[in-house]
Amino acid sequence: MIHFPVILSAPSGGGKTTIARRLLATRKDLGYSVSCTTRAPRGAERDGVDYHFLSRDAFEARRRGGDFAEWAEVHGNLYGTLKSEVQRVLDEGRHVIMDIDVQGAKAFHAAFPSSVLVFVLPPSAEVLRDRLAARSTEGPEALALRLRNAREELRAIEDYQYVVVNEDLDRAVAQVAAILDAESARRSRLRALEDQVAVLIAEIERGLDGVPHAAAR
Repeated sequence: MIHFPVILSAPSGGGKTTIARRLLATRKDLGYSVSCTTRAPRGAERDGVDYHFLSRDAFEARRRGGDFAEWAEVHGNLYGTLKSEVQRVLDEGRHVIMDIDVQGAKAFHAAFPSSVLVFVLPPSAEVLRDRLAARSTEGPEALALRLRNAREELRAIEDYQYVVVNEDLDRAVAQVAAILDAESARRSRLRALEDQVAVLIAEIERGLDGVPHAAAR
């Protein structure tokens, strides 16, 4: 099987990160690409495990060198996904699952065209607003900004191959898992399929030797 990245995108509060974490915890065929950031570590975060913590100069040098599949500046800090990190997980024989915003997903897909793009849709604007408000970290201005961003992000949905409505988390996780399984069985992703089919045909033909043909009518 040819392994591939799975990208989950959604407006903030859509649940993409939670879905990705649930799948990573339950599926051995999935891996996570460790991202780079210029922000300082928080709490017990470890370099190389939670993030690759880089200075701004080091990040910019890698960006200029074309090392990132996608990158963005968020609240004054730089974040990016290294192509080498993605390839590392794929070379280990695992799919890569990531939660990336719509701008990053477009750049990532250009770098890894085999990626499967899944948009996680909130069931309603009211639910999305309630989820953001429940975080207790969003003041009125920040909440309004995230909702305006969500309006623009939703317009990118036509760039995605699949859409999952996250009304019930368990169901949403199961749907993304089903997408992953279906894409794994896609003919173009199966290694040496022609050779496998040729062997089956040869075995069938050997089994037919000596078997009398049905009488012609």
